[in-house]
Amino acid sequence: MIFDSYEAYRAANFSPKVCILGSGPAGTTIARKLGAAGIPVVVMEAGPREFSDESQDFYRGSTVGDFYFDLDITRLRFMGGSSNHWAGWCRVLDKQDFEPRAWVPDTGWPIRRTDIEPYLPEVRDILDLPALRPDMPISDDIRWVQLIKSPAVRFAEKFGDELDKATNIAVVLNTCATELAGDGKRVTGARLWSNGQDAGSFSADYFIVCTGGLENSRLLLWSNQRSNGGVVPNAMALGRYWMEHPTFEGGNAILANYNAFEVDAVNEAFFSPTLTAMERLQIMNFGIRLIETPYPGVKSLIADLACTAPDMAEWMSSKLSQRLRCAAQLYVAWEQAPLASNQIELSKTDVDHAGVPRIELHWKKSELEHRTLLEGLRLFGKTLIEKDLGRVRIADWISNGQDYPTDDETAGHHHMGGTRMGTDISKSVVDANCKVHGMDNLYVGGSSVFCTSGQCNPTTTITALACRLGEHLSKVVTA
Repeated sequence: MIFDSYEAYRAANFSPKVCILGSGPAGTTIARKLGAAGIPVVVMEAGPREFSDESQDFYRGSTVGDFYFDLDITRLRFMGGSSNHWAGWCRVLDKQDFEPRAWVPDTGWPIRRTDIEPYLPEVRDILDLPALRPDMPISDDIRWVQLIKSPAVRFAEKFGDELDKATNIAVVLNTCATELAGDGKRVTGARLWSNGQDAGSFSADYFIVCTGGLENSRLLLWSNQRSNGGVVPNAMALGRYWMEHPTFEGGNAILANYNAFEVDAVNEAFFSPTLTAMERLQIMNFGIRLIETPYPGVKSLIADLACTAPDMAEWMSSKLSQRLRCAAQLYVAWEQAPLASNQIELSKTDVDHAGVPRIELHWKKSELEHRTLLEGLRLFGKTLIEKDLGRVRIADWISNGQDYPTDDETAGHHHMGGTRMGTDISKSVVDANCKVHGMDNLYVGGSSVFCTSGQCNPTTTITALACRLGEHLSKVVTA
């Protein structure tokens, strides 16, 4: 059942056991899992069925630190959430992303990759994915990796009819929780805002916050402030350890044979480092996206390189008889270190139309991020030399240690951390089952529970974690 207002929902006299806040990939996946288990669940979606400027305005905020996107354009506030602008790029976090790394403080999850692997067949069905393939080593340091570009599932489109016909799932649009109330052990209720006005209080046996990688922290921070610590009793890490995927063009490559690598339907190939290489160089995970440049563009690049990179020009001269096939652009997206100083705070001066403080995002890339970018490109270039596959030219601003450009991709629109998973209550917000530490009936879904970001797009891992949480809750709620 789908309702356009809380008033219409109340008239239906639906009685849920579980309330999910947010209808994005995490919220919708959990709702479907609970519904399949016969558990009545209501999903409160803050936005309408389609994009609206009025709804989107609630997402305005500010950023302190490095250049970043306007916060109201980097996520979407209507049914299906940010799946509505998802590009469909899919990969599960690597095994090593879950492991602690001595050279990167505060890494390591309380679960392992094996804990989500049983749910990957279900994830493939949800996201319309082909079979997931293993990585292929190019050298001891670099591996070819599969990054699937799915049909970019819009969750409202794919599952809308199913949700509308469901008898034990209710989706309430234009309705959000402005705050949760709690007594330090349980959430006792929620204050709702629907269609531009206060809609009163609401209660359920369980609450699951799936409002997004920024909004999860915002709602819990505000709720905790209003309830004097009654919603997140162990709040030292709340809003902290926020992460993105810095993403920039890193340089160019000249290749002897583009067919040496498997490419996708648009002639792109993807590469990542091995754990051994990361440990040796004391860097984080990264992904290099190799994009073919049409052959006519190779000549001008060769001419330029002949003046600026004589060693590369010498190699190219030796290969001319083989006819160098093409050049490529190299884009790099990489893991960001989990730092407590990168955090979501509540604005002290600005509130939205419901009176909730807007977000003030504190985000700054560290020296380790720049080292990962530079050493990652060097590592890829070294592999091409060793295998006689090509040569890499690193962009001058990277080699020279200059500031990050503000006219590049900047980041992936991937919001991770803020309510991270862990066992140490001073450095995490939820446990291995995504339950808020110290609370009996409050859970968090989505990428805000990520402990580390890895180098790949988060949606596949978000969906796997949501399947796992949905299955866990189906047993808890019926116990």
